[in-house]
Amino acid sequence: MKAGMKKLGIACCALLTAALCAATAQAEIKVGVLAKRGAPQAMTDWGPTGEYLSGKLGDKVTIVPLKFEAIDPAVKGGQVDFVLANSAFFVTLEDKYQARAVATMINSREGKALDKFGGVIFAKAGSPINTLADIKGKKFMMVQKTSFGGAHMAWKVFVDNGIDPEKDFAAFIEGGGKHDNVVLAVLNGSVDAGTVRSDTLERMEAEGKIKMSDLKIINQVKDDFPFVHSTPLYPEWPMAAVAHVKPEVAAKVGEALKAMPADSPAAKAAKVVGWASPADYGIVRDLLKKINVGAGD
Repeated sequence: MKAGMKKLGIACCALLTAALCAATAQAEIKVGVLAKRGAPQAMTDWGPTGEYLSGKLGDKVTIVPLKFEAIDPAVKGGQVDFVLANSAFFVTLEDKYQARAVATMINSREGKALDKFGGVIFAKAGSPINTLADIKGKKFMMVQKTSFGGAHMAWKVFVDNGIDPEKDFAAFIEGGGKHDNVVLAVLNGSVDAGTVRSDTLERMEAEGKIKMSDLKIINQVKDDFPFVHSTPLYPEWPMAAVAHVKPEVAAKVGEALKAMPADSPAAKAAKVVGWASPADYGIVRDLLKKINVGAGD
């Protein structure tokens, strides 16, 4: 009897050890990424970052493309461990769920490192629209009401100029959560004007999808920023840890990102120079308060 119990105990210990080893081997970190140009493009852009982090951390890092409306539920339900989304999403998630930034993305354009971005307002070339005021009474498209660069930034510019998009436009509509849709809708005449985040037009032209000469930039800001834009500039997207992530894991992810070489496959795929320490997102919170959305509610 004792021998049988001993064997049973050894077997249980072996099973427990195997289970623990399996759990360790299968440890997975899920990074939810806002798929601003659709899930396939998100995987093309950010899949290599998942591979890079897997190699640096020793745990499998999986990229999970998320639509705009899926970000909040994914964080609330604990379906992801980290979130890479626009700056407005971050400050909202910080307020609601204690998310914390571990690094800020450094974008890349013509060899320049950019830690800020803006929004661009545009109409079709040849359109009678030349100023912000000309858009009154017209159909205007944004990416989605939760898009920072593709809605909020332009929204604030309109408000600052005495224009209420929800009242003064013939239509203030969403483009299905994909920046490309807005650009194509303006070009095919479905709407009169639209807004997307800066760099969208240049990237679409580089991909052979559009010609920027077919578009007219409204309220263009003239400065040394290499992407056309119509709004002030705001801090780039942060990588944020969800509340349940242990501080040491969050720190490791942040340090791994900041160590990413500019010439690595991950950086090249994402078209970034790399990552830096978290930026100050207070200016983002101020914008949201001004237009009464998101974290400013």
